Amino acid sequence: MVSRGCRMFLRSRIGAGARARARARCYSEKAARETSSVSPPQDIIYTQEHYSLRDSLRKIIEKKIIPFVDKWEEAGAFPAHTIFKILGQAGFLGVNKPIEYGGLGLDFSYSIAVAEELGNIPCGGIPMAIGVQSDMATPALARFGSDELKRHFLTPTIAGDMVACLGVSEIEAGSDVANIKTKAVKHGDDYIINGGKMWITNGCQADWMCLLANTSDGPLHKSKSLICLPMKLSGIHVAKKIDKLGMRSSDTAQIFFEDVRVPRKYLIGEEGMGFTYQMLQFQEERMWAVAGMLAPMQNIVQETIEYTRQRKVFGQPVLHNQTVHFRLAELETEIELVRSLLYRCVAQHVQGNDTTKLASMAKLKAARLVREVTDSCLQFWGGMGFTNEVLVSRLYRDMRLMSIGAGADEVMLSIICKYMGTIPGKK
Repeated sequence: MVSRGCRMFLRSRIGAGARARARARCYSEKAARETSSVSPPQDIIYTQEHYSLRDSLRKIIEKKIIPFVDKWEEAGAFPAHTIFKILGQAGFLGVNKPIEYGGLGLDFSYSIAVAEELGNIPCGGIPMAIGVQSDMATPALARFGSDELKRHFLTPTIAGDMVACLGVSEIEAGSDVANIKTKAVKHGDDYIINGGKMWITNGCQADWMCLLANTSDGPLHKSKSLICLPMKLSGIHVAKKIDKLGMRSSDTAQIFFEDVRVPRKYLIGEEGMGFTYQMLQFQEERMWAVAGMLAPMQNIVQETIEYTRQRKVFGQPVLHNQTVHFRLAELETEIELVRSLLYRCVAQHVQGNDTTKLASMAKLKAARLVREVTDSCLQFWGGMGFTNEVLVSRLYRDMRLMSIGAGADEVMLSIICKYMGTIPGKK
């Protein structure tokens, strides 16, 4: 059972500061229940070490993030350098990165455990921004970058001394990555970069960008390269911070490049391999995103149970209506199905298998389900659900992005069809 203090939070319209403290208290009590047993449950991919890692992260989230989320949501940004430094010092920005560059040297399942725990932050923007730093802008650099490049960019990113962003999407090339227009033309020992990027998470605060650009005029899938691009170079213009429907606390930028000169030694891996490297990065990004949706879905269902147990309509608790408690049971079941699919996918990935199909399935299902969960639960909150006073309304806005970002639902379906061999004219 949730404490009386948590129930009061669910029932009341209270100020931002008190609301943040109430959420932190609810989160602390929930965490205490989960870790009260001598030995945590042994999941498919998690061990005692995974739970210990999550417990350490939970303490940071409770003290350094949750009390300030409402303020950052209102401001439209959070202090990335400050928060990333705290997380970096504790080792959470390089969980599966090499020890010699400041990482913990663990396998990818530990990054998934971190993503799950970050999902308990009562908003979508901050976990997303952290994920870009730890598991979206850096996998290719860690895997294919030179030692010099990794020491210059990866080490300070893991430490939280640099904020990273990922530059792939453009105004006319979001899901269609192969048709990006940004060019990096060789000029002596440098590249000269012209073009622009859109929807760049952390873009207003970033110190460097993992940039995907065309470095030749060859075939679309072999003409691109990934480049570490310092964001303070002349010719880089942050055009605007984008005003978004949700993910309010995460700054998202539109950025233009005008004759930006960057050393060719900042190339990640081989020239012309950027599309392949980015597709590999996308697989980990999609698994990370699915993990980050599990806690929000669970938390919303649990808060809705508590609220509808107390909210009365026509003389009885809303929860007593069969349509309500049956629907919540259905949603809970779907969440567990997504969790199982994700864990199977991660286990395969850790073993070195191709998980493109499973990751696409998990991303498709989770993104659709999180929309379903937030929409269904908001309905049961009634008028209160249409206010900014409760978590369900915030996540209703934030989680809508999950069917668009990191590959839209339609892209996931296309990938699955490709692996099934059902696309007309293609084997």
